[in-house]
Amino acid sequence: MIVTKDQLGREHTFEQMPTRIVSLVPAVTETLFDLGLEDELVGITTACIHPYQLKVTKESIGTPKQVAIDQIKALNPAIIIANIEENTVEQIEKVKGICPIWLTDVRNMDQNIQLLEALGQLFNKRTEARKWIDKIQFGQRDLMDFVRNKEGYKAAYFVGKDPFVVAGEGTWIHELLTLNQFENVYANRVERYPEVEIKKIRIQGDPEVVFLPSLPYAFQEEDAFEIGRFTHHGKTIFVEGEMFSWYGTHVCKAFDYFKQIHNRL
Repeated sequence: MIVTKDQLGREHTFEQMPTRIVSLVPAVTETLFDLGLEDELVGITTACIHPYQLKVTKESIGTPKQVAIDQIKALNPAIIIANIEENTVEQIEKVKGICPIWLTDVRNMDQNIQLLEALGQLFNKRTEARKWIDKIQFGQRDLMDFVRNKEGYKAAYFVGKDPFVVAGEGTWIHELLTLNQFENVYANRVERYPEVEIKKIRIQGDPEVVFLPSLPYAFQEEDAFEIGRFTHHGKTIFVEGEMFSWYGTHVCKAFDYFKQIHNRL
């Protein structure tokens, strides 16, 4: 008998370790693979692009925002792992009756460690989880040492366009900006992902650095020009969106990537 709580504090009971997993969360899919659970994974979304071979070997069950219910049912999963941010409430409700839904909610490093510990317990991968936790904590300390004497910059991290949307406080992106000693100029907003008028960007914080990621919206040069017109000599940097938005084991890859960004400033 396995009794576990997901990251929303909901208790789940399993007679034995779940061996047929459907993951609706790209970062979780990669983490499960890294924990040695490739064989237990039976269904993933089209956004689950790491590691690449899973796109060939695993059943695609739609996008995180629009899952294929019938395909998921046909896989006869023992557990579905979803995320309260990446998957809509409507999608989560649709799959609720298929099998237990284990919900993730990662907004900071502590919750990321909690996720790995919980997955290690649930899937009997405690040793593997501990190894990844050690890697993450080492990488975090190393990065903090690296940026300790670096100049801090006011920053804005855009996540969408039409309308323009940025990452605010209470997000994993904000956590990583803070870890890198970037001051998020939109941290004082009520919304976690507030819409902004770029014409007012100077009076809203006037960022010295503007990050434009490759996902969830792939920003282009014309977007950088449009936003840049309204900053006061703000530097625009195109970044890999996964490095700032994927949690789990993926953050290990991000630490060295962040050092490269600092070297470009």
